[in-house]
Amino acid sequence: MARFEMHNSENATMGGETRADVFRDMGLMYATGRGCPIDLVSAHKWLNIAAIKGCDRAAELRADLAQTMSKIQLAEALRAAREWMTMH
Repeated sequence: MARFEMHNSENATMGGETRADVFRDMGLMYATGRGCPIDLVSAHKWLNIAAIKGCDRAAELRADLAQTMSKIQLAEALRAAREWMTMH
């Protein structure tokens, strides 16, 4: 899986995928460590953003991931998603 860097929300489309699908894929990338170190906070952040954008699968994955995270990690992930959403 390719690594995606999101500096501009306009870059969140690739090929025919919707933005939510790209965000979901980014969450999966961080959750599984494909091409990067595993980072549960980043994984939850991107899955949360994908869920907000309408990806039902991302919402399911986010819920599963949240069960393995500490409250501190969850708070950090939610804060990061909120900050990203306000800037984009």
